[in-house]
Amino acid sequence: MSAVAEVPVPNAVPLSRPAMTQRWNALDRGQRLRWGALAALVAVGLVAAAVFYRQPDYKMLFANVSDKDGGAIVAQLTQLNVPYKYSEGGGSILIPADRVHDVRLKLATQGLPKGSVTGFELMENSKFGITQFQERLNFQRGLEGELTRSILALNAVQSGRVHLALPNQNGFFREQQKPSASVLLSVHPGRVLDRAQIAGIVHLVASSVPEMEPGSVSVLDDTGKLLSQSPDGNAGGVDMQQFLYTQQIEQQYVRRILDILEPVVGKNNVKAQVSAELDFSQTESTSEQHRPNQTGDSGAVRSQQVMETGGEAKSALPTGVPGATSNQPPSNATAPINGANPAPQAAGAAGAGQGGAQASGKRESITNYEVDKTVKVTRGSSGNIKRLTAAVVVNAPLTVPAAAGDAATAAAVSSGLRALSAQQQEQLLMLVRETVGYSADRGDSVNLVSAPFMDGGAAPADLPVWKDPEIQAMAKSLGVPIALALFGALVLLGLVRPLIKASKAVPGTQLNAIEGEALERPALAAPVTDLSPTKEQERMNQARGLAKQNPIAVANIVKTWINGEG
Repeated sequence: MSAVAEVPVPNAVPLSRPAMTQRWNALDRGQRLRWGALAALVAVGLVAAAVFYRQPDYKMLFANVSDKDGGAIVAQLTQLNVPYKYSEGGGSILIPADRVHDVRLKLATQGLPKGSVTGFELMENSKFGITQFQERLNFQRGLEGELTRSILALNAVQSGRVHLALPNQNGFFREQQKPSASVLLSVHPGRVLDRAQIAGIVHLVASSVPEMEPGSVSVLDDTGKLLSQSPDGNAGGVDMQQFLYTQQIEQQYVRRILDILEPVVGKNNVKAQVSAELDFSQTESTSEQHRPNQTGDSGAVRSQQVMETGGEAKSALPTGVPGATSNQPPSNATAPINGANPAPQAAGAAGAGQGGAQASGKRESITNYEVDKTVKVTRGSSGNIKRLTAAVVVNAPLTVPAAAGDAATAAAVSSGLRALSAQQQEQLLMLVRETVGYSADRGDSVNLVSAPFMDGGAAPADLPVWKDPEIQAMAKSLGVPIALALFGALVLLGLVRPLIKASKAVPGTQLNAIEGEALERPALAAPVTDLSPTKEQERMNQARGLAKQNPIAVANIVKTWINGEG
């Protein structure tokens, strides 16, 4: 039997409504540490929430500003007491969202940002008395700035500069020097400029400057690599356009072979590869031909020159009957256009016979005829096929029976494939040759082989779940929420729950003492029939008497035992 005695607590110690200090003092060291850690976590969370929610929403004020404009803008923001911060990379300035428009208007009144590129607005600030050289220099700077702005409008270009060389033109030089230009570009990371874009930049600059040719424009990147082609059209190195064109031609021939053979041997039962050798060289030849001279009657006269020289005729004594018969003018010349001229002596003799006078003279005739001439200019086209090489493999079992353990041959036979005869292979080879346009004079080579396709091998083993990329990505996305949930559960179970239990276990208004409890101890001897009290009974009686005489002291002793002190 056990007896429970209720020990009344005196009114001097009001434990019915314990204060916070009494509750705190009633806790042991471990409970105090838990409460302190919980209070620290709550305080840190409140401070973080207050800082996060009190932080204003920042928006972009200006983006892609130069260092010079950025310094001027930051100085003005400091004078205006406007908080600011930089974006990642320092290319943008952020300020509170509610002050973006106001600050932009205030900075615009001060001409900020000025911009690193100046165009034709430079001509608006011309001073009085400017010289012709300064005017030309300002025009050149403005033209360079406008070209730079146009190039920066491309999405792939991050920054750039344009340098123009404009020679002084005047009318005293027979051969004027042509203008030239150099363009330095810096592209965004991960982007490239293809040949079409580079050609567009070259023609943009060449078309903006009078008398500038596209070959006089050089385009470089920030590494010093020449992007534009040289004036002779050879950029050096491998031409990517030629490589892509060759690859396109090869793929086109492969598709032709597959289209002609797959209906015969079945789909996925033929493989083909084509190698094309193309000639991208450009040739130009000029020939001049002359035909034989034509006859005089059908020839075309280009020019004719006739020269006659003669002296005064020395006549002898007048003879003949005077009158109209002897007073006649000299006759016309009878020399032909083509042929030998008569001898001057003969002419003189004829004249002397008629008029009785002797005269000396000379006559020359030069006639030039047109000569037939034919000039022929031939330009050879680039990209001509010099040689084709094609290799075709048809999936078919070997003619000779393979070993019994040959799984590939067994699979081919089971799928309905049959070995190709020599005549069938020759027919398929002829089909392939006609498809690719085989030419023996060009040195083409086409080969067709019939062989069984080997199995690709065992399928790759499935990846374990923890190696699956999708599972890994999901785990990374859910890792933070799960970690926060586990941390909250740990705090709840490790700190909050023990503290709540400890607060409920504080002593109340009465003290219950267990009396007469029989303890079972395996080392005790058998009970004796002697009625005299034992040592344990005497100690219990003394404790009962002490509890009745001084219950406060007993309560303090029990409390120290429970708290593990002393």
